[in-house]
Amino acid sequence: MMKQGKIVFGGLTSLARMLRAEGWRDARYTVLLDENTFENCLPALVSRVEALQEAEFIEVPVGEECKSLEVAAQVWQTLLESGADRQAVLVCLGGGAVCDLGGFVAAGYKRGIRHINVPTSLLAMVDAAIGGKTAIDFGGVKNSIGHFYPAELTVVEPSFLVTLPQAELLNGQMEMVKTAAVCDASLYGRLLSGDTIDKDDIKAVAQLKARVVKADPYDHGIRRILNFGHTFGHAVELHSNLPHGLAVGIGMKVAMYLSVKKIGLSEEVYSAYSQWLKARLAAVGRQLPAYGLKDIEQMLPLMHQDKKNTAEGLRCVLLQEPGAAVIDVTVDDNEVRDALLKLAR
Repeated sequence: MMKQGKIVFGGLTSLARMLRAEGWRDARYTVLLDENTFENCLPALVSRVEALQEAEFIEVPVGEECKSLEVAAQVWQTLLESGADRQAVLVCLGGGAVCDLGGFVAAGYKRGIRHINVPTSLLAMVDAAIGGKTAIDFGGVKNSIGHFYPAELTVVEPSFLVTLPQAELLNGQMEMVKTAAVCDASLYGRLLSGDTIDKDDIKAVAQLKARVVKADPYDHGIRRILNFGHTFGHAVELHSNLPHGLAVGIGMKVAMYLSVKKIGLSEEVYSAYSQWLKARLAAVGRQLPAYGLKDIEQMLPLMHQDKKNTAEGLRCVLLQEPGAAVIDVTVDDNEVRDALLKLAR
């Protein structure tokens, strides 16, 4: 069974202590980062973690643009030219895209080297950096090539969140709500009623995801509940060029609409989430997209590219009630058309 890495909530102080321990102190480190984390997060990392003060750095493009085979090849080439061997450690300092790319690179280099995730975005702290899924985008399809390859350590340093704009915090908040919606009704209600992001809630969501991953590391069963909103969200993300978390938040509204129609989710739960989503989007100057049939016909092939689907149709995660998700519900194209046409209402 795949070994799950350790999640460390003590931040950079704990990371500094751990890298002084046997098995880490003689390692050769390379830090993978983007322009944003180079400027906003690297100074804190190297000043507080002595073992990384002599590390080499590899900078990649910001956001989803870095998740390509071309960028991965450039990182592998740099590692080779620097003499990195199988004892090397790749430290991924960034949001979900950097952690995805870094894990993918680490899994392939020299048949696998250790990597450490130091997530700097809320989305990465509660979702992308946890669970061992690593991937790049290929052929116009998001996360189409990848590995299950967990980081040895995932280090959550909440102080990095002060560097993020409100829209980026909302991006992560959507993934928090998703995990709570399928795992913990009480936490879900608390997240929808609160205006601030609490460190205890970040920890609770991260631990929820870690427990689900531990129960199903290779995504064959219960772990699929974490795909709630993603079948539709990935299509929204690619078609409308929205950040991943916001697109998933919109995808959750589509999934809840279908949940009311197909498996008995209450109208009240759907309405409460719809109002919360509309208010959160408005707070960052956005609104729900209004799709016509032409848009939807462009989006349906993107949904059918989802790895979970079969020839019979889209296999979706729907919600019976908060805390109770149902996996592998088949949804046909006409049902999706109906949901997307009514999305902005």
